[in-house]
Amino acid sequence: MAVSANTKKGGGWLETATIVIEALAIAMVVRTFLYQPFNIPSGSMKETLLVGDYLFVSKLSYGYSRYSFYNLIPFEGRIFGAEPKRGDVAVFKLPRDNSTDYIKRVIGLPGDEIDVRGGLLFINGEEVPRRRIGDFVTHEDGGPARPIPAYEETLPNGVKYTVLDAEPNGPFDNVGPYKVPEGHYFMMGDNRDNSTDSRATWGVGYVPYDNLIGRAEIIFFSAAVDEPGAFSLWQPWTWPADIRWNRFFKLVR
Repeated sequence: MAVSANTKKGGGWLETATIVIEALAIAMVVRTFLYQPFNIPSGSMKETLLVGDYLFVSKLSYGYSRYSFYNLIPFEGRIFGAEPKRGDVAVFKLPRDNSTDYIKRVIGLPGDEIDVRGGLLFINGEEVPRRRIGDFVTHEDGGPARPIPAYEETLPNGVKYTVLDAEPNGPFDNVGPYKVPEGHYFMMGDNRDNSTDSRATWGVGYVPYDNLIGRAEIIFFSAAVDEPGAFSLWQPWTWPADIRWNRFFKLVR
């Protein structure tokens, strides 16, 4: 049977609309249950994460709580729950309001005692080894280049990462001891002198297990938004220089 041109045209639009709806539905399922995108708005996790990084966070890593579903489904506890590991970079809801997204590194597990003495981290009375590995050069607030001492820190389970120590004897360099309650975690930023984290009991404090959203997995896009000549969506001629191509598909460690 012959098909008229109008029928073909209508069928084409219907097919396109169906494909778009299916794609949106798949994207929503992936975002809700598997991987959620986040961007980094502050420098508290330098040099691991930079302002302008966009990354995927695995919701499967720790299972699901009510915060995984934007607090739309009120239930207690976690479904398919799994404990975070020391050293994970995790996204969580700020306990103070249970709505603001924060990202920090898991340092203390339930029952741990955490101290910071002279800028050195202690877990259960044992000093966490760190060694100087050079300087991290930053352009904070669009200012001139500034080198910050960088150290490699090694946790008891062997996880290694870089921390920055911008200010000797800073306000968080001699704090503790903190005794992590059961069902909670102690989170710290890698940029130790520029991070509001669990050391600030008035700001973040201990993070409940239910507040964890997921583990940061991979950077899928990065642009220099906090440096001189910062990336602008409306100036495409600057993209080749302002996009951090070397950070694409970099695993978060």
